[in-house]
Amino acid sequence: MANVQLKNLKKRFKDVGVLHGIDLDIKDGEFVVLVGESGCGKSTLLRLLAGLEDISEGSLLIDGEEVNHQSPAERGIAMVFQSYALYPHMSVYKNMAFGLKIAGASKDAIREKVVEAARKLKIDHLLERLPRELSGGQRQRVAIGRAIVRDPKVFLFDEPLSNLDASLRVQTRVELGKLHQELSATIIYVTHDQVEAMTLGDKIVVMNEGRIEQCGQPLELYHHPRTRFVAEFIGSPRMNMLPAKVESATTEQVQVVLADGTLATVAVKGDSLKAGQSVSLGIRPEHLRLSETATTHFSCAVTLLEELGELSYVYLEAAEGMELIAKIDGHIPLSVGSKLMLGFEPAQAHLFTEDGLALPRIV
Repeated sequence: MANVQLKNLKKRFKDVGVLHGIDLDIKDGEFVVLVGESGCGKSTLLRLLAGLEDISEGSLLIDGEEVNHQSPAERGIAMVFQSYALYPHMSVYKNMAFGLKIAGASKDAIREKVVEAARKLKIDHLLERLPRELSGGQRQRVAIGRAIVRDPKVFLFDEPLSNLDASLRVQTRVELGKLHQELSATIIYVTHDQVEAMTLGDKIVVMNEGRIEQCGQPLELYHHPRTRFVAEFIGSPRMNMLPAKVESATTEQVQVVLADGTLATVAVKGDSLKAGQSVSLGIRPEHLRLSETATTHFSCAVTLLEELGELSYVYLEAAEGMELIAKIDGHIPLSVGSKLMLGFEPAQAHLFTEDGLALPRIV
């Protein structure tokens, strides 16, 4: 496997900039997930790594060697596409063996690698079938197997689970996690699904408009987002954002006034703020709870209810048009129109300046 370094990597299509100076270090054996909204540049970045697009500026290094001008085959990279890209007239075995055959490997070496990869992926009983005789999950595993047999330095995955139904996505996601542990492979994985990102990645790279917004371990991004964009992107449902004004601020906490007049305390480093300054208070749905004794609490009315069994997503409206969503125990009886008292604690809230930067939390 390999270390991968991106140094000030830029991509332009004619005069339009798509990637604006990407700096990223990926360690040997690390599972790195690129996430972001559609059009943020994550798939373009993956194509630059694969050699399918030319780098406009900057350097791409694999194991310390610059590979900007190397062909895809020379880089030692294998890519798994969203569309599987299997040859319909070839059996599973021939699909997995094709790249090795073109590279001139012997029949014995090909068979050994294909059979071993098929065993790891639990498709060894499907080797004589054609792609049309396979389910979507089986086809995806064939595509992954075709990459494994090449024994690449780096695996690239471009939204590989997006064509699968919900149950297959979960199953294949678990298999990918186990496969990474078994192979100790360097994997760079693109997805728009933050659940995949949080469960698979050693490191998550959140991209926004061609730039890296934040990079870190999954729980670091969840608990300590550096910007409002990351805070709203990581977590499902997304973080509630409430407009507020600073009442007072110290190095250990900030008191803000919400639109309905509620005074809320937030445990953040606030010595850079001034009284009267506009901010946004962020609170995750899972941190809102039914309580009249919480440090901060306010009255809300239920406008919509999504009952999922063990939990419910409750959409609420407070005074002055404040809208929120709470994630609560599904056994609590609720109905549209119900009046609730919701609360949260200072250490559970986040605070963001007008330009979208997070204030450091006190933990």
